[in-house]
Amino acid sequence: MDGTQPQGPANAKASVRDFLMSRRAKITPEDAGMPTHGGRRVSGLRRGEVADLAGISVEYYAKLERGHIGGASAAVLDAVARALRLDDAEYAHFLDLVRTVDGIPTSGRPRGRSRTARQVRPGLHSVVDSMTDAVAFV
Repeated sequence: MDGTQPQGPANAKASVRDFLMSRRAKITPEDAGMPTHGGRRVSGLRRGEVADLAGISVEYYAKLERGHIGGASAAVLDAVARALRLDDAEYAHFLDLVRTVDGIPTSGRPRGRSRTARQVRPGLHSVVDSMTDAVAFV
């Protein structure tokens, strides 16, 4: 995060890939509240674990991590950012990378996370409350 913008779509995709992979490597399953099973080849989260935390398919997360992030919705970007526990500076950098891939000027997407509180439907609230062995984001 040196403040420079990558030039060209190929470099931007590589920057997205490197950024997401580095953040995924920083978080252990224990940090994410996930059970661990012996014999891990990676110290950080696996792609599938990030996808589960973000509520998206493994295939879609792998596509995003390869830098094919253009057109991803703000909700998906927010979910990935939450799964990777990005702080505000990392999140802003992530959105800058996405804008570069999209070819959108820096004013094209809002830089901050949506801070608007939303009402959770009672049925969903009951389902989440009944979950004892799972992580849930609403």
